[in-house]
Amino acid sequence: MTVLKSLSGALLAATLVAGPAAAQDPTFFRIGTGGAGGTYFPIGGTIANGISSPPGSRACEDGGQCGVPGLIAIAQSTTASVFNNAAVQNGELEAGLAAADVTRSMYLGEGKFEGKPHPNLRVVANLFPEDLHLVMPAGQSIDSLADLKGKRVGIAQAGSGTQVAVLQMLDAWGVNRDNMDEAELNNSQSAERLADGQIDAYFYAAGWPVAAMVQLSSTKGMALHSFTDDDLAKINGIIPAYIPSEIPGGVYEGVDSAVKTPAVSALLNVSSELSEELVYNITKALWNDSTRKMLDNGHAKGKQITPDTALNGIEALGVPLHAGAEKFYREAGLLK
Repeated sequence: MTVLKSLSGALLAATLVAGPAAAQDPTFFRIGTGGAGGTYFPIGGTIANGISSPPGSRACEDGGQCGVPGLIAIAQSTTASVFNNAAVQNGELEAGLAAADVTRSMYLGEGKFEGKPHPNLRVVANLFPEDLHLVMPAGQSIDSLADLKGKRVGIAQAGSGTQVAVLQMLDAWGVNRDNMDEAELNNSQSAERLADGQIDAYFYAAGWPVAAMVQLSSTKGMALHSFTDDDLAKINGIIPAYIPSEIPGGVYEGVDSAVKTPAVSALLNVSSELSEELVYNITKALWNDSTRKMLDNGHAKGKQITPDTALNGIEALGVPLHAGAEKFYREAGLLK
């Protein structure tokens, strides 16, 4: 994806009308998100808009952007958590959205990432819960994950936190790459394949409502698997970052009852190499009144992104806050 394609319309317009101020040196800030059919991409775009204030744009008090002066944040579509964290570690991205369980494993070099720690990862905020969606054709159901043995199953794309977690879950029910026909697809591709009858089910962890599933449910129809309380407890034992959650009935057309499912927190991560001042100002902009309005009026999950929940689970996660974010939360009285 080119820089121009990944710039939101508002940011691009602000950049183009900068006029004489274009001679200023802007600071570009790349945020890795996810596929266009998921939740990371629209949320990442909203955050990018909120923290940006390109050179030459009107002052906040005059109706301009209320972000960090001179900052142009760019939301880039990626394969999500694993890719984003690796790119932040390597300096290919300044920030990225990622699942909490993947972030912990990569930072510490545990599990799938044994011996490959990512020590540059730092957290800015806990954002929202990502509910695991196990999607099937309308009218279809399974008793447990064991029923997926021998089926054609979308396990999300390589480089995603969803795939890492799903493979761990499936293994606990005796299902693996050897006894299922797995498909490594992003959310939009998975929905298309399910609609065409090319796969029997697929997994995707994202904040509801997920755009590709909204479209699928309103056209071909779909069903969501509701996990039992025992299954949720078992999953929590395997992956402690995945906790019991619920997708309310009516979020997707034809799925009228509440769906019990595991969920993991989505985080905004940055590199420890970024300056304390920059991250302090970015964190401050993330929680200002202007960004609040953008979050409330954008994707439905935006309303759940609040300063009151920004530090939920962070202390137990074992991944440090960035010093700039920590400074802001202490000043705001959110961290003692």
